[in-house]
Amino acid sequence: MYMRTDKRKLEAKVAALAGGDGSAFDYIYEHTNRAVYFAILYIVGNKHDAEDVLQDTYVRALRALETYREDNFTGWLVQTGKNLALNHLKRSKREVATDFAEQSWRFGTSEQPLPYVYDVAAKTLTEEEYRIVMMCSVAGYKRREVAEMLGMPIGTVTWKYNEALKKLRAKLNKEDL
Repeated sequence: MYMRTDKRKLEAKVAALAGGDGSAFDYIYEHTNRAVYFAILYIVGNKHDAEDVLQDTYVRALRALETYREDNFTGWLVQTGKNLALNHLKRSKREVATDFAEQSWRFGTSEQPLPYVYDVAAKTLTEEEYRIVMMCSVAGYKRREVAEMLGMPIGTVTWKYNEALKKLRAKLNKEDL
């Protein structure tokens, strides 16, 4: 369920968490996990790895909380998640699967495949466009909030969002979906 994030309240909860209030983590996670998840999902390409990297992101963030400087916590988390996702990809490229079932998601036989439109979006849109669409359409953030998180003007986010939807619509129409 989408919950609107008040940046000041989020920053206050981050400060409380850094001060030892463990109960603040629930609020932080509830209001940041979707943005972080979709940024990671775009990079790793499957739900299972994205969920693992998401968990690692929050563990890493908790350990490095003292290095965060109050400004844009969601953006900081997204960047941490992206870095961990890229590291995950590098590691997984060095691994060789010995069993087809371990790699079945690559061949479209996963038990829980990504919804088709997410897959098409990831293949059709740039990383930035994908992130904006996922944050606005799936995670439920307002474009103003996405603009703050990504450090962009709201007009740019609105334009990129609309252009990305046009691209996605054209791709889906081309495939008769």
